[in-house]
Amino acid sequence: MKNHLEKFLRIICVGLVITIIQPSNVIKVFAEENEKNLTILFTHDMHDHFLPSKVKQDDKILQLGGYAQLKSAIDAEKERDPNSILIDAGDFSMGTLFQSIYASDAPQLRILGELGYDVTTLGNHEFDFRSEGVTKSLKAAVKSGDKLPQIVQANMTFPKDKNGNLTESLSNLKEAAKEYGVKDYTVIERDGIKIGVFGLMGKDAASDAPMSEVKFTDAAKNAKRVVNILKQKEKVDLIICLSHSGTNKDKSKSEDEILAKKVPEIDVIISGHTHSKLTEPIVIGNTIIASCGKYAENLGVMKISQNAKKRWKLNSYNLKQIDSNLVEDANISNKIRSFKSLVQQKYLNNFGLKFDEVLAKTDFNFTASSEIGSKQGEEPLGNLISDAYRYAVRKAEGLNYDPVDVAIVPSGTIRESFVKGDITVADVFAVSSLGIGKDGIAGYPLTSAYLTGKELKTLCEIDASISPIMSGTQLYMSGISYTFNPNRMIFNRVTNAVLQKSDGTYEKIDDKKLYRVVAGLYSAQMLSVVGQKSFGLLKIVSKTKDGKPITDFEAQIINDNISGHNNEIKEWTAIAEYLKSFVKIEGVSRIPDYYNNLQGRKIVDNNKSIYALLSHPNNIALGVYAVVTVIGCLIIFTIIRLLNGSIYKQLK
Repeated sequence: MKNHLEKFLRIICVGLVITIIQPSNVIKVFAEENEKNLTILFTHDMHDHFLPSKVKQDDKILQLGGYAQLKSAIDAEKERDPNSILIDAGDFSMGTLFQSIYASDAPQLRILGELGYDVTTLGNHEFDFRSEGVTKSLKAAVKSGDKLPQIVQANMTFPKDKNGNLTESLSNLKEAAKEYGVKDYTVIERDGIKIGVFGLMGKDAASDAPMSEVKFTDAAKNAKRVVNILKQKEKVDLIICLSHSGTNKDKSKSEDEILAKKVPEIDVIISGHTHSKLTEPIVIGNTIIASCGKYAENLGVMKISQNAKKRWKLNSYNLKQIDSNLVEDANISNKIRSFKSLVQQKYLNNFGLKFDEVLAKTDFNFTASSEIGSKQGEEPLGNLISDAYRYAVRKAEGLNYDPVDVAIVPSGTIRESFVKGDITVADVFAVSSLGIGKDGIAGYPLTSAYLTGKELKTLCEIDASISPIMSGTQLYMSGISYTFNPNRMIFNRVTNAVLQKSDGTYEKIDDKKLYRVVAGLYSAQMLSVVGQKSFGLLKIVSKTKDGKPITDFEAQIINDNISGHNNEIKEWTAIAEYLKSFVKIEGVSRIPDYYNNLQGRKIVDNNKSIYALLSHPNNIALGVYAVVTVIGCLIIFTIIRLLNGSIYKQLK
């Protein structure tokens, strides 16, 4: 007994000595024992990039992304911290050929489950195939029996018609969401930490899903509602928002920064939609905003900890690049191969094309898709695509071809680019991957419309004046050449516009004549909407050949009646056909050097002289000048009267 007592006293003495010598270390050890730690693995905007993409980076062509490689990175992080969570902030679909089986087989949700994702949310592109597409995808995912990620979405509502009923499509979507288990939020527990995760769709993202039928209500109000539930009812330790809203250099448009200020109780925001790549997170108060970029090119790794005061702090933040240095996960590779086979069977066979078929080769790089539209001016890839539209229509209509005067492609519909080397069917689809046609098949079809010469000039003015305001609306056109000065008054920047013929000659535009214009279905529908941004000053009314306003753009879809397939001409198949038409070298079409240069289609004149700024005014400018002149005259008249009155009083 005595020996035990002496041993106990020695231990107490040693403890007291350590405490006296290094009290800070004892406090630190005590704090660490009570500190909660968590690793958050995150992605967003992966857009169906199951396979690696060719990306130009620092004059090198790299293979980035790919879910088999991503899985290896995820597993490595989970080995370091088995209690980590894996989450995604939406737009997991639409961007590659795998989207063609989105509705029928739901490969996106199924492979997210296989990758180990705990939670995701819906982005605007999940609604590209409208509410019917989301419904089918959710049902197909459940029917598969595969492990699936939880979907959270807190500000999606199902508006009723004037009779108080849901449309059939919305009723079906609501039922499918319930069957899948879509909820406002979910609670995950890791190593004693209760984590509340909820999802939101931002205002800009919601505007990019105009055919969704659902309505996305105020993000901040819904965030406050859910945060209150998570804190009061669920008693969570950490609140994470999967926000498909995004950040912006313009703070007034940076929706997730605004959200963090309005709802400071959110601890972490995983910010999707804008494809932002934040090498350092944005911190607003106590809220950490994180983004890792697009297309699964990076895995976000964030380590945070909570101290005894219940505050979370950032310990480390890293974007792990997903590249060819990572070993492919065999199971995920097999899954991808099976989905690839379904794409071939259910989609590509309709067009007589193969997934990895080489269509052409380029000896030069085109501008990266992330940079297209970033500055006003002509763009070689835009030239190639718009030329492809005209070529495809001419080929499809054969002897019945009605000449296309102008073809249009907006920068926002160009989703990928071409890099030096082989260009496959999969590469071409990725460039123009958006939407669905009247046929219910993936890919926006080409449509035909007629505009007056005056409206053609208005198109040029929309490009010159509206594209700096609305990202993604910059227009690249085949068949027209125009000059504009960005320093001139808005809506009066175009100083010259002429038709540019295929033989290189130019033709004056007749304001009253009808000209045939070809564009993708979505682009054609949006032209009038973009015009509204000019407060009605730049008006465009798309017309049929006989001059009647178009009310149903789907009725203007152009079909391929020559090849025997009788398909809609999709934007991407138009590009594919055009690439195959070039001169072949060693059996493979070669993109001509013509597309490595500018062709004078869009000429930017930065002259700031008074003459350059005020000459050649259009009717809008003349109206403004007249108003300014009248106001100026009134001011001068008023001043003269006041002066005369003052002089009269002095003389009197």
